[in-house]
Amino acid sequence: MKILLRALLVLALLPARMVFAEADDSYAQALIARAEALGLADFAQWHALVHYRSNLMSPGVTGQADDPAFYLAPNGKHDPHAELAATLRAFFTPAAEDAQDSQDHPQCRFVARYDWLSRTLDFDSKRLPVQFCARFHAWRDALQASELTLVFPSAYINNPSSMFGHTLLRVDGAGQDERTRLLAYAINYAVDPGSDGQVSFIVKSLTGFYPGEFSIAPYYFKVKEYSDLENRDLWEYRLNFTPEEIDRLLMHAWELAFTHFDYYFFDENCAYHLLSLFEVARPGLELSNQFRGWVIPVDTVRAVVAQPGLLKEVVYRPASNTRLRERIAALNADEQARLRRLSAGESPDAVLTAEVPLARQALLLETAYALLRHETARGQYEAKVAALRSRELLLARSRLPQEFAESASSDAGDGESSSAIDDWTLTTPAVRPDQGHPTRRIALGGGRDGGENFFSLVLRPAYNDVLDPPGGYAEGAQINFLDIGLRYNTESDHARLEYVALIDVLSLTPRNDFFKPISWRLGTGFVRRLTDDSTQALVWRNQAGAGLAWGSWDSVLGYGMLQGVADVSHHLDHGYAVGAGAQLGLYLRPLPAWKAHLYVRTLDYVPGDHQRERELGLEQSVSFGVRNALRLTLSERREAGTRATLVMLAWHGYF
Repeated sequence: MKILLRALLVLALLPARMVFAEADDSYAQALIARAEALGLADFAQWHALVHYRSNLMSPGVTGQADDPAFYLAPNGKHDPHAELAATLRAFFTPAAEDAQDSQDHPQCRFVARYDWLSRTLDFDSKRLPVQFCARFHAWRDALQASELTLVFPSAYINNPSSMFGHTLLRVDGAGQDERTRLLAYAINYAVDPGSDGQVSFIVKSLTGFYPGEFSIAPYYFKVKEYSDLENRDLWEYRLNFTPEEIDRLLMHAWELAFTHFDYYFFDENCAYHLLSLFEVARPGLELSNQFRGWVIPVDTVRAVVAQPGLLKEVVYRPASNTRLRERIAALNADEQARLRRLSAGESPDAVLTAEVPLARQALLLETAYALLRHETARGQYEAKVAALRSRELLLARSRLPQEFAESASSDAGDGESSSAIDDWTLTTPAVRPDQGHPTRRIALGGGRDGGENFFSLVLRPAYNDVLDPPGGYAEGAQINFLDIGLRYNTESDHARLEYVALIDVLSLTPRNDFFKPISWRLGTGFVRRLTDDSTQALVWRNQAGAGLAWGSWDSVLGYGMLQGVADVSHHLDHGYAVGAGAQLGLYLRPLPAWKAHLYVRTLDYVPGDHQRERELGLEQSVSFGVRNALRLTLSERREAGTRATLVMLAWHGYF
């Protein structure tokens, strides 16, 4: 009897359920028809939400997300109309009866899509029930977002993944100030290389083998990673977004947390995908379309700053190493000598005698403690030794009046940081990263080389060399990528490829009594080389070097570097040549816009093709703003038993 009653009940309810399903389907079809009539699938906002981008070589678009679950239509990656229709249908999916939260429901999975379509098409909640997305609301409410800040950690040349810089987005909570913004959260797009080494990372990131993912973490984690561990200055660009725009951005960030994009180092990288968040937040912003095939993080910062009214304020947060270097530079010769004694482990009571004012004692003790932490982090001291010295310094500091303590604003790194100790003040760089020269460069020039007149054309997609216009880039950090030089010789009426620098990286960091970095150089590419038969052959050259530098980039910096070179070409004896040598040089800056580089180089090839090279050169560059410069190159070189003199004048344009 019970089975019969249940069967009758099911039969009684079946028509009602069928009618309800038909009614839902009719409303879904009506919404799809209205969306088609309004042309919503062609709206910029829909394309931003689904990350469509126009194809370069064929009509149509392609969605850049590479997780199939991001598209609800089988062909949604290429068909905005089909994806919009499938999205609307998905919103009608019945909620699971035993679910406490509708987290997996399409309305909660794609909250930004639902919000925009609901507002645009004015959904009827009686015919399309609204799902409650508990976890999304809890996440958004916990952020208490009131502002957005684009953060640019400066380039870190010792890590391939960050050699051009990085960008992330900080979500500032209500009521936070410069001292408490470390407690905010940061939205970051990156890859996890796992245990892959640097070579493996470079290959995989260039070819899209890593899945790039969005994540959110406390901002102080990122500050510790970039500022404290990698010694990268942070620039924080506070932006003008309305509460509604911030809400849209967070909804889309929630959607992206469940998907991934194939990561490409030079294209779909950290900086590029952050731009898509801004485009969703403020419909009409066209940021990502400015970048095709080549995205440098600092260029995306420039694109954001260039938007009228979008930038509110810029805050400079110097790295721990930057603060420490400036502190030491502010000490006089006697104080630096005392600091050396403290850092060597001498007792504070013996070093800080009565003639040292209390304020300067406090500064010396705090600087010595910061220096000890810096040296310990680099493995110069064992943990037990560092702990004992730290305790001794802190005890000595605790015996001095508290009025000489460093102000809290110094740790905040707000661009106006200062210490209550005497008059030590942290300076903010005069030129922000977004105000430096553009990363692309073209050079047009001419001159005479080895008795022949020539004209030259050089194209460089990225990034910066040490003779480029000053400001906005780390001093001594050079990265030339895909630098291509062409030359036309007038006497022989012959044009040729002169060189291709696939990558040319130089790190020149001066040493002193407290910091002892190693300068280095690494590069690979194709160059012209004089062979024994007096022909200029194109060879594949790999070079590496290491050395030391002293002085200051503001006046004179000298360096010495040992280097090794390996050339490969069928024009060489045995098909290769391996050489070793040295280079000595001086970088001078007679005026802020005038840079000069005087150098002498020697190189002896022994295995393979036997040859000796000697070169003496002088390069000078005079900048006219950040977009133009004139560069004069003079050199005298000997190779393969011949002597050649080069004189070249070139105009460099940055764009």
